[in-house]
Amino acid sequence: MTNISKRDALAIQSGAHSDPFSILGLHHVGDKPVIRAFFPGAWHVDAIDHETGELIAQLERDKDAPDLFSAVIEDRSAPFAYKYRITKDQHVWTQEDPYRFGPYIGELDEYLLGEGTHQALWQVLGAHVTTHEGVEGTHFAVWAPNARRVSVVGNFNGWDGRRHQMRHRGGTGVWEIFIPGIEDGESYKYELLNRQGHLVPLKADPVGFGSEHPPRTASVVRKLNGHDWQDGAWMSKRGALNSIDKPISIYEVHLGSWKRVTEEGNRPLSYHELAHDLVGYVKDMGFTHIELLPISEFPFDGSWGYQPVGMYAPTIRHGTLEEFRAFIEACHAADIGVLIDWVPGHFPEDDHGLGRFDGTALYEHEDRREGFHPDWNTLVYNYGRKEVANFLAANALYWLKEYHIDGLRVDAVASMLYRDYSRKEGEWVPNKDGGRENYEAIDFLRNMNEIAYREAEGIMTVAEESTAFPGVSQPTSYGGLGFGFKWNMGWMNDTLRYMAHDPVHRRYHHHDMTFGLHYAFSENFILPLSHDEVVHGKGSLLNRMPGYPSDQFANLRAYYGFMWAHPGKKLLFMGGEFAQGEEWNHDKSLDWHLLNHDFQHGVQSLVRDLNRVYCEVPALHRFDCKPEGFEWIEANAHADSVFAWIRRGEEGDAPVLVICNMTPVERENYRIGVPHRGRWLEILNTDASAYAGEGRGNMGAAETEDVPFHGRDVSLSVFLPPLSTLYFQLERA
Repeated sequence: MTNISKRDALAIQSGAHSDPFSILGLHHVGDKPVIRAFFPGAWHVDAIDHETGELIAQLERDKDAPDLFSAVIEDRSAPFAYKYRITKDQHVWTQEDPYRFGPYIGELDEYLLGEGTHQALWQVLGAHVTTHEGVEGTHFAVWAPNARRVSVVGNFNGWDGRRHQMRHRGGTGVWEIFIPGIEDGESYKYELLNRQGHLVPLKADPVGFGSEHPPRTASVVRKLNGHDWQDGAWMSKRGALNSIDKPISIYEVHLGSWKRVTEEGNRPLSYHELAHDLVGYVKDMGFTHIELLPISEFPFDGSWGYQPVGMYAPTIRHGTLEEFRAFIEACHAADIGVLIDWVPGHFPEDDHGLGRFDGTALYEHEDRREGFHPDWNTLVYNYGRKEVANFLAANALYWLKEYHIDGLRVDAVASMLYRDYSRKEGEWVPNKDGGRENYEAIDFLRNMNEIAYREAEGIMTVAEESTAFPGVSQPTSYGGLGFGFKWNMGWMNDTLRYMAHDPVHRRYHHHDMTFGLHYAFSENFILPLSHDEVVHGKGSLLNRMPGYPSDQFANLRAYYGFMWAHPGKKLLFMGGEFAQGEEWNHDKSLDWHLLNHDFQHGVQSLVRDLNRVYCEVPALHRFDCKPEGFEWIEANAHADSVFAWIRRGEEGDAPVLVICNMTPVERENYRIGVPHRGRWLEILNTDASAYAGEGRGNMGAAETEDVPFHGRDVSLSVFLPPLSTLYFQLERA
């Protein structure tokens, strides 16, 4: 059989050969070209001229491996272009030989892959529709250093792992193959043999750009190139708009349940529909940014995307990656930034995912004390492995570069920072110094932030970090983690706890509302009322407010007023802007019909006005992250449950006085000291009739009186409606 051993022939026949390119395709044996091909079940195989179709040779069947065919070419010298004509039953077809093509991955790529520093990893790994050596097809490449054999399987080869066995690229651990004729939309997986030669479960592509609709789990070939971005105007200015001195008000959205089409089986909206409906709504409501719950492909709807399998694939639930790009473009056309929740902390154990990818703990730790997360029954990435850290850091850059995403909110950062997170004594492995800090994860996060800010101008990164880990939003050059912002989880917990108390008891918990100012400027904070506050039996924000229904709405309006005037950027989960009554359910639409009721419509109107005032009034956002923008007037009125403070902008910006009355008692002639003499305009009142309040207030303004109070020379005498927050802005001459 043209000078190959019986052992090699049988290894090709059984799909167990570790180097199929050394056997199949066009080779020299002595001074003669030899063609070898593997076609299970074929009756006849001919080699024909690639251009003319002229017969080159009839291939003979191997006596030991009946699906292996070969021929010595007597009248041609290699190399030459050919393809096959195959006969089976009554069918005859022609087919390119993937084994006649040379390597696709270049030496520089190999070097960077081996070093673990390939910032454009996705441009090398994954499935790329391309033209190679003059032929159209798809190049596949996957990292599996401990596999004995890797194959691409799909409908195109009957899911037979013997047909498209890949080329091993030496020390990098990468396998590759160019398969002619494979186009955009083709489903595929990888079939791997482990070190012992046993099959592992079929695997989706770790760097796949598309996936099948769940519950199917195959990857799908998707073209990455060719999109003509039209958002240059936005991209040139987004850096300024993502700055700490600009208003940032984020609408957090789960795309699958924001709105559904009930007349079509209650399906979620497509990216195309969201580009119209969601973008228009967010623009009307005055939010500056949308934050999407994870859109990386995930198998289980109930994880909301927080257990991703396809880190490089926008979920197909709403459309293709091109349609997702069009959605991002629509956001940018409306001057709305887009953040996505990004999950580099853990991944699920689904058979088709990353777990024991090549038969070994490749992406995770072998030791379950390091590699398993007890909270979510998931696997933890091995950040100390350079290829894994490269996979994740490149993934961050992939979303920022390929989809023009404006920011990454990194999920569960605290779980990454500490080796003992949610683990009992004896269930975790200390670091090399005997401590609990995860040095490798810390290094990874710093590196990721450095790369992201350097390579994607104008973006922001945000940490969901629930501990007091120092310097989360400080530059890495100063020893920080390098995030742009950090969620203020302490503020959220303290203030929601306060608001849940009956007002008669709030005097005893007064400093739950003021404690956040002790550390408000230690980080660049975002104040989050996120999806986590309306799930797992917590109920809706509205139902966490005490009292009769009218009191609940008044409490919620006053709380929103407090939040929008408090230092820090803002984030509100969908439904909160109109006081959704029920706990969020990912399987159904928000209760949009509630907007037919005055109370819900009033809350929506308030949130719209809060966003407008927050954006229009510099004093309310300019120094969100700096202490010079805040001054307490009254922080200790426990008995009255009243809070008052000043927000300031730059010189020349009119200051804003904020007063909160967190009891159901109206307070007439309530005296508040102010730092400036003059007329203070009432620019927002959460009790206004437009918000379904009682319409009580100060007739639009209050004048200072020469009555010293709160350590100031002048003061205001104001009316404070029950359960309300009021904003007064100094009128400039």
